[in-house]
Amino acid sequence: MRTHGIKVWSLRLLVGPLVLLVLAALAVWLYLRASLARLDGDVQAPGLSAPVTVARDQHGVPLISGERRADVAYATGFVHAQERFFQMDLLRRVGAGELAELFGARALPRDRANRLHRFRARVAASLKLLNPADRLLLDRYVAGVNAGLHSLGANPFEYALLGVKPRPWSADDSLLVVCAMYFDLQGTVEPRELTRGWLREHSDAAQLAFLLPDASKWDAPLDAAGVDFTPAPIPPTPPAWWGRARKNDAQKIASADFIDSVGSNNWAVAGSRSNDGAAIVSDDMHLGLSLPNTWYRMAIQYPDAKGAPRRIVGVTLPGAPPVIIAGSNGRVAWGYTNSYADLLDLVMLGQDAQRPGQVRTPAGWEKPAAVVETILVKGAPAERMTVHETSLGPVRETDGKPYAIHWLAHAPASLNLNPIRLETADTLDEALAIAATIGIPSQNFVGGDDKGNIGWTISGALPRRSQGGSGATFPLLVDGGQASFDGALAPSDYPRVVNPPGGQLSTANARQLNGVGAQILGDGGFDIGARNRQIRDALAALGPKTDVAGVYGVALDDRALFVASWRARAIKALDAPALQGKPQRAQFLDLLNKGWSGRASVESSGYRLARHFMWALGDVLFDGVNGDLAELHPKSTMALATSRWPEVLARLLDEQPAAWLPPGHASWQSVQLAAIDRVIADLAADGVPLEKATWGERNTAAIAHPIAAAAPLLARWLSAPADMLPGDANMPRVSGKNFGQSQRLTVSPGKEEQGVFNMPGGQSGHPLSPYFMDGHAEWVAGTPTPLLPGAARHTLTFK
Repeated sequence: MRTHGIKVWSLRLLVGPLVLLVLAALAVWLYLRASLARLDGDVQAPGLSAPVTVARDQHGVPLISGERRADVAYATGFVHAQERFFQMDLLRRVGAGELAELFGARALPRDRANRLHRFRARVAASLKLLNPADRLLLDRYVAGVNAGLHSLGANPFEYALLGVKPRPWSADDSLLVVCAMYFDLQGTVEPRELTRGWLREHSDAAQLAFLLPDASKWDAPLDAAGVDFTPAPIPPTPPAWWGRARKNDAQKIASADFIDSVGSNNWAVAGSRSNDGAAIVSDDMHLGLSLPNTWYRMAIQYPDAKGAPRRIVGVTLPGAPPVIIAGSNGRVAWGYTNSYADLLDLVMLGQDAQRPGQVRTPAGWEKPAAVVETILVKGAPAERMTVHETSLGPVRETDGKPYAIHWLAHAPASLNLNPIRLETADTLDEALAIAATIGIPSQNFVGGDDKGNIGWTISGALPRRSQGGSGATFPLLVDGGQASFDGALAPSDYPRVVNPPGGQLSTANARQLNGVGAQILGDGGFDIGARNRQIRDALAALGPKTDVAGVYGVALDDRALFVASWRARAIKALDAPALQGKPQRAQFLDLLNKGWSGRASVESSGYRLARHFMWALGDVLFDGVNGDLAELHPKSTMALATSRWPEVLARLLDEQPAAWLPPGHASWQSVQLAAIDRVIADLAADGVPLEKATWGERNTAAIAHPIAAAAPLLARWLSAPADMLPGDANMPRVSGKNFGQSQRLTVSPGKEEQGVFNMPGGQSGHPLSPYFMDGHAEWVAGTPTPLLPGAARHTLTFK
């Protein structure tokens, strides 16, 4: 009996923990299930003028239908909150500098950097500028967000993992989401100017003109075949910092891992070249990729001011004011790319010991106002931060020098709800006029209408330069006789290009214009231009007539036209003497030849090695200065100072000036061989044999939910598959580990049934939702799927 009892208790001891584990797992599962979005049934919604329906198709894409636009906004807020509230919360906290309240002290550096701009205080001024109809629309969206959040059976799962409760939504928060996009899209402008300022201080004028060229042979502006410019001559001597080794190897970041984080392509083909006479508009915005995706797909329909039914389809940004960001309204279609106009000036401030507490701006002496910001920190005392505000903007100190940050994003008018006007624009001309009034980060707006017209302008505020120039791409010197911009340019003065002779338009973050318009926009960090040139030429190659499928296909173009010349240089450097006694160099050469597909394809080792060679050459020449620049700002590099650095290196290799050879090298072939040897060494350090160094092995997706790192046990369910991705920077199919085409949309207005779309991830941010990853495989493969929602599988009715 005693033995039997021991066995029973032993069994209980074994089974008991297992039962507890099962019960715990069941509790977690039930909690997660409780926080899923509601898809069917009736919802009581005070304040509606008539019922609103949310009809989701098999992919979770909703069609929201109502009798009044404000009612549709309410339902949009409800759906956004139920599917994406944590994403919305992160965005508003990025905009306000309030992440530490969720994540603790580790988020303080980012909060301090963002809180400097005091956007939570600034959006209050923007709200006061909204007209009553826009304010009503925003308030109804906010009411829908809070109703959607409270209607969940449990708080979104992320808050249980973080041990906090979600905070209700407000109208301020929706504008803060747009402020987060200002940081995302224009956050490199300030460190770029700091970087260029350092280079100005450590180079003479001739060296600076050569190292930081104003244009590139790759530029393909909208108003010319290329840019008229004469490259500056190579000066007799380089700067003192040229070719120097890095002081601290521990700071080094492998440049080969760098992915250009410039974002977005859009293009349009006129009706004169489309098979059915309507314009075709295509857009793929490039952003950091995570789960859920930045965008939420939907279609909405409601009667316009004349009572006519309108249907708009495209993408929304959860948390932002409830408008279709990019899409088609049946008569006009539109999309965006980041403009990289010059929208921010860093102004060096003068100081004098005889004037304590004062600074000198170009306009004279003034005393900055001291404003105390309180940053709440999870698990720690709140931090108080003093921001000093001048008439030009807040003060930041870098390298012992004070600068005022004069940024158009700080102006109250830089945030508004004018994007909603595009939903009912009937013609391209109307859309272009609206675009110039929109309060968003300055974008290239490309649109087309059902009559076949196409056009480009800038959407978002542009600075009014008092001297008529393009502004400073370096910090402004208080004694330099330069003035910062004076407010915003009038929309009537915005440049436009309409119905160009070739029947096509394209932008891809590069220089847009060649003439006077280029002076209006300035250069806030344009891309080198190779991507836009490849798009332009690919569109022309579609011939006199094309269709949606042909225009969409340009987004998947991964031809390695830009990297091809670097492959040729590496092959030339690897001559017979260079290979003697160097078997790995011989293998490198063999892979450049046999492993070259002419594309950034996943199986191509030749592409990876050629691309890595270009970046390694930059390391050989820029390593030391990049180390110095890193002390100035974490983002500071020569690549940030100018996207045209490969052209600078190409000129050196072509002209081979002996004076510019870095220390330890007797020839430019020696420099190139050193770069090749560095590639070989970097791959060996990563444990990657040369024969297995394919582009796919390097360019493998690492797309995950932001909370995955904090919940390793759930990481598998919070991450996308580790797919090998074709494409790269400097080609239309931009693709990196967690950066790339955040959506692909191609449509003819009025023919939305033929429109196509795909995006990474799915509609929902919840891992138990069937819509968490729905459509992701199609994005990886580039498979076009219908733009419009399909037949309703679930219907939610608001009464």
